[in-house]
Amino acid sequence: MLGVHCSVSGGLHNSFEEAGNLMIDTMQIFTRNQRQWNAKPIGEEERTQFLNAAGSSKVKTAFSHCSYLINLAAENPETRKKSIKALTDEVIRCNQLGLDFCVLHPGAAGKQEFNTAIDKIAEGLDIVINDSGTGDTMILLENTAGQGTSVGGRFENLFEIYSRVKHESRIGYCFDTCHAFAAGYDITTEEGCEQTFGEFDRILGLQNLKVFHLNDSKGDLGSHLDRHEHIGNGKLGLTPFRYIMHNFADVPKVIETPKEDDWDEKNLKLLRSL
Repeated sequence: MLGVHCSVSGGLHNSFEEAGNLMIDTMQIFTRNQRQWNAKPIGEEERTQFLNAAGSSKVKTAFSHCSYLINLAAENPETRKKSIKALTDEVIRCNQLGLDFCVLHPGAAGKQEFNTAIDKIAEGLDIVINDSGTGDTMILLENTAGQGTSVGGRFENLFEIYSRVKHESRIGYCFDTCHAFAAGYDITTEEGCEQTFGEFDRILGLQNLKVFHLNDSKGDLGSHLDRHEHIGNGKLGLTPFRYIMHNFADVPKVIETPKEDDWDEKNLKLLRSL
């Protein structure tokens, strides 16, 4: 299962047009402007258009990426309140659109102790799940590059959040290849992949791995640089992508490489050839 992050320019349903042109069966979208706090609810006409387009599409798995503004661990009470509200609204939109998952960057500790930040994130997730009503959309915690005070650079961080959430059945994980490498997980060799995913399984459980972000890395191993590069053009090489394509064929995968020229087609072709 392979796809890209698709544009919703002109309407959410237009994402399926791009998916069709690229002949993909998986896609990620933004349900609203990811750089604004406030977003209007999904209208009935908008929802119907999206669901109709989904029904006639070959896309099997569609999911969203949450706003980059959200920080459930925020030190500022007002920012944290807005973050919880924004994530709650995102989950509601995902449920309305029939999306399987929403991918979330866990948050950043700032000047707080990591343990305090993790407590806040877990508590925030429970509030969101309680307040977003019934639905099947899972919130997927994405591993980060470990930049600054971001939570999630190590698998242990993600487990600590998961273990403190009361609604753990609504929580899963998204594995980003660029982030993992930048955080210090050497996946450039098959042995390194075996070790990394063995560690992931031991700490988080591979059954909880729901989505991949396949991105090459501009930064070096352990650089904590969150800069994506086209597949095979960065520091990762092709080994980790070949490993994932072979060993996780049934797990949805999207690329989040720079949107320029025909690079989506090139990246998809290369990944399919592996």
